[in-house]
Amino acid sequence: MNDKKTNILRVAVPTPLRQTFDYLPPEGCLTLPAPGSRVRVPFQHRELVGIVLEVTTHSDFALHKLKKALAILDAEPVLAPDILALCLWAADYYHHPVGDVLDGALPVWLRQGKSAELSTESYWLLTDAGKIFDVETIKRAPRQTDLLRWLALHPEGATSRQLQEHDLPSTVLKTLVKKGLVALQKKSFTPLADAVTETPLALNAAQQQAVTEIIAAADTFKVFLLDGVTGSGKTEVYLQTITATLARQQQVLVLVPEIGLTPQTIQRFRRRFSVPVVALHSGLSDKERLNAWIAAKLGTAKIIIGTRSAIFSAFAALGLIIVDEEHDLSFKQQEGFRYHARDLAIMRARAVNIPIVLGSATASLETLARAQQGRYEHLRLPERAGGAVTPLFQVMDIRKADLDEGLSTSLLKTMREHLDAGGQVMLFLNRRGFAPVLICNTCGWLAACKRCDARMTYHHEPRRLHCHHCDAQRPVFKKCEGCGALDLQVIGLGTERLELAIAKHFPEHSIARVDRDSTQRKGSMETLLEDIQSGAHQILIGTQMLAKGHHFPNVTLVGIIDTDGGFFSTDFRAIERMGQLILQVAGRAGRASKAGTVIIQTRHPDHPLLLQLLRESYFYFANTLLKDRQLAELPPFAYFALFRAEAHLQDHATQFLQQIKNLVDNSDCAVPIWGPIAAPMPRKAGRYRVQLLMQAAQRPLLQRCLKRILPDIEKLPGKQNIRWSLDVDPLDMF
Repeated sequence: MNDKKTNILRVAVPTPLRQTFDYLPPEGCLTLPAPGSRVRVPFQHRELVGIVLEVTTHSDFALHKLKKALAILDAEPVLAPDILALCLWAADYYHHPVGDVLDGALPVWLRQGKSAELSTESYWLLTDAGKIFDVETIKRAPRQTDLLRWLALHPEGATSRQLQEHDLPSTVLKTLVKKGLVALQKKSFTPLADAVTETPLALNAAQQQAVTEIIAAADTFKVFLLDGVTGSGKTEVYLQTITATLARQQQVLVLVPEIGLTPQTIQRFRRRFSVPVVALHSGLSDKERLNAWIAAKLGTAKIIIGTRSAIFSAFAALGLIIVDEEHDLSFKQQEGFRYHARDLAIMRARAVNIPIVLGSATASLETLARAQQGRYEHLRLPERAGGAVTPLFQVMDIRKADLDEGLSTSLLKTMREHLDAGGQVMLFLNRRGFAPVLICNTCGWLAACKRCDARMTYHHEPRRLHCHHCDAQRPVFKKCEGCGALDLQVIGLGTERLELAIAKHFPEHSIARVDRDSTQRKGSMETLLEDIQSGAHQILIGTQMLAKGHHFPNVTLVGIIDTDGGFFSTDFRAIERMGQLILQVAGRAGRASKAGTVIIQTRHPDHPLLLQLLRESYFYFANTLLKDRQLAELPPFAYFALFRAEAHLQDHATQFLQQIKNLVDNSDCAVPIWGPIAAPMPRKAGRYRVQLLMQAAQRPLLQRCLKRILPDIEKLPGKQNIRWSLDVDPLDMF
């Protein structure tokens, strides 16, 4: 015990240990660090950067056993009180090591102990000579001409990275530098505002009511569910609400589910607002991420658009949070610190007393239930904006149809009609690759992954077998690996195969395929979307990457190739996701003045939930599911915590989870616990997977039980042989 009035730093260190550590201040320390500041500390045989949680005079350890911190890295805290409080709450609620949570809230460079200041950036600029140079004199050098014209449109300059993203190679710069037309200049990062080119749109009555109510809640914590059908103008509601927030000299955080949505969202916002707009997501370099983070912290960036990790951004004067497509699974982190960004956004809005808007055309059942309970304000946008009409749905029974690579004759005929009329056609298939199965017709051998209990997907270009679960890849052999026969056949349909089939039927039309394989190269997604918008491609094929939030005004026909899997999944959330996906995909059709048609190919045309979804609305469909969930005591009417264990031997994982179950059974926790059982995919990446599910009717009951047993779990034997994790409020039961 420490009985003297000696200052002690309580520090959260980025380790998997669920505890904090006490240190003495550094030698010669004159000013103690405030909570939220970084310190460099010795830890075992390493030096780590930790976060000070408090300065105290009490420690459970004797003073002579405490090590001294090596250095205080910040004169002011890098984590403001509201972010620090949010991280502490999240670590407690999700039962994750607090040091790891705080470490993940910082940009990489700050985690490494680098200065929390804006860094300098190198920009390519036109010289005075370059500004007056006549590009027509070098029209035989198109790359130089393109680069000069692009820089003329960006007088603030461009980084080498930006030039590469627009296919303007930096090698051309050397020639232009020699000619004295371009020069390199270093300057501190400053987020710049674009010139406003877009004026606000006229609002219909429902949109105007939504804007009025959100603005009226300024500087008050209130959760709004902006529930609008696809194409109902939710973005315009966001924009006009943001206008009022900026007028109060406040900042706005906009969360989007995917990196692919960030560029187009930024472009739209920059066209509307003459204030600095920055992005925050994992696709940025460490320097870019730090600069954007600090610009938000200083208040120079007024609008911050990012994916889930942006919820931990620092702000000088945050006034509004918007979570677009709040139902999307991407907001839930599935590895490591398993938080839900939507739920943390609500907690952050509560902490700083500001409104938050959750937007979706297909709201999650959890959010709808809270709106029905009166905890959220439910704002409905029942009609499409700007005169656009709801697309016509056609359910196509393909049980006896003669299909050509999954395509019915009727779908192909309708595609021809829409293409001849000048419209674009979008085909949705949520399965990448060429075919999901490679089989031997002689012995029945299947190409299975050697590390997972899953089949390998056959890819045609480049030709390979690829496991989409562990990322294992291997070449395709001509002979069967089971019997040596040459009779190998691919079964099933993927986007690659669909693309080849469409090219055979419509050779005169350009095709864009949008999936994870076709968008691996940096900037390729943005290029594809620009080409689609310009009409360079008439037929679009893609997975759910193509369905999320994109605006394609010339798409008049959407074909959904296969949706039946959602009706028969073992996951109780599968039908909800199936309904959401159908409507999100369908929402790409007829978004402008042209009428839209949606064709759904199915072998279950009479399924009552499918018919309810299409004939009534998502609201009635979701209410049916909510009633079923309530009867079955499933979320959102119950609360789950899922323990997962992985080991090279299945018995090790099972025995470890059985010990956890015994801890629960021997405690006074009155919660049902199910398992341990093998995961739906029992083996992945060479490890056997087992899970244990805890269920409670009230959230506090589940939390109390977890807090009671976790200290004992840390002491269980056999942990060195397994990997284990805890997922509170799991969305993926696999």
